[in-house]
Amino acid sequence: MEDRSVLLAKLIGPPFLAAGLGLLLNQGTYWGMIDEVIRHPSPIGSLLIYLSGLLSMLGGLAVINAHPSWSRDWRVVITIIGWLLLVGGIVRIVLPDIMVKLGSTLYGSPTALPIVAVISLVLGGFLSFKGYWTGTSAHSA
Repeated sequence: MEDRSVLLAKLIGPPFLAAGLGLLLNQGTYWGMIDEVIRHPSPIGSLLIYLSGLLSMLGGLAVINAHPSWSRDWRVVITIIGWLLLVGGIVRIVLPDIMVKLGSTLYGSPTALPIVAVISLVLGGFLSFKGYWTGTSAHSA
């Protein structure tokens, strides 16, 4: 399971880092996207919610099927992320209106985006570190 955890950390960490950095550096652009999808729903916004739900559900299923570990160490973060992706995807597909209301509440504050960015940076940095730095010596190919 350790090898799989390291591989998943390598796959999940960098996109979280990139997303967090992108959110911090391009807040105006991301606020525009949020506004387009959540505050002024359109057919394109609804399609984006649905497609993001499918992708999130698919990613979550991949993670929890490859990593069904509830260990008491850093690897549990991967399992939790998998379950959050799965549940988030299901909610977007089955209850898109609730997702819009939840998003409106979550992103109702101007500090929401920087907080989400920092959380993404911390998770991405942690998983990248575990995957690429602590996992490379014991698990290099």
